[in-house]
Amino acid sequence: MEGLNSHVESRKPTVHRLISIAVHDLRTPLGVVSGYLRMLKGDRSLNDRQLKLIDEAEKSCARTVELVAELSEVGKFEAGKVRLKRLPIDAFTLVDEVAALVHEARDRGVRLEVRGPATGATMSGDATLLRTALGAIFRALLREQPGKSTVVAERRIEQVDGRASAVLIVADDGSVQAAYDRQPEPFHEKRGGIGLSLAVARRVVEAHGGRVWSPRPLDEPDDPELDPKDPLWRGSAIISLPITEPAR
Repeated sequence: MEGLNSHVESRKPTVHRLISIAVHDLRTPLGVVSGYLRMLKGDRSLNDRQLKLIDEAEKSCARTVELVAELSEVGKFEAGKVRLKRLPIDAFTLVDEVAALVHEARDRGVRLEVRGPATGATMSGDATLLRTALGAIFRALLREQPGKSTVVAERRIEQVDGRASAVLIVADDGSVQAAYDRQPEPFHEKRGGIGLSLAVARRVVEAHGGRVWSPRPLDEPDDPELDPKDPLWRGSAIISLPITEPAR
């Protein structure tokens, strides 16, 4: 019986296999819904109100398609199926490129400012995936700002035990060092309205041999189901990536 139980356990679907099944079964009906919505938009008998409702439904369908794509990416990372390009890139240059394209919360007066050395953090990696990961993290943290403010992405180079790392501290202006000085906490990636983009971002960073974390909150709630209210925990992140040629 023990041997049978062991065989049954080995046949259980793994997490990434379950994700793959879910992605496959979600994509098919979403494709049907999306197709019918496009057909309806071509119906000239519809009035403006009906067309507006179809547009809203189409946007919601497109967002769901994006979520399924993100879920698929998580599954690929979990299965070890993501193959990174290994080309020389400058991690600090990527930060400038991404920051120039991020405009989240600008309508509320939230600015993103990049500080620190602009070059000198050469590493081997996949520039496309890292740009997407950095963009997701920047947008998530900008969304957390309650009002007019400046969020700083500060670049540093660290040497630990003879190994160089490119460090990026993203926090509210005036809280950069405080965020860095706190004890590290697993990155706060469970946020509403942004899907699984942060889960994918963390896995991209880790696939490059780096890590991303949040500063430990000062107000740990008694109920583990509740999130801390600490704004530094919610609105900050520290990213570390291994580099091969630190600035001299």
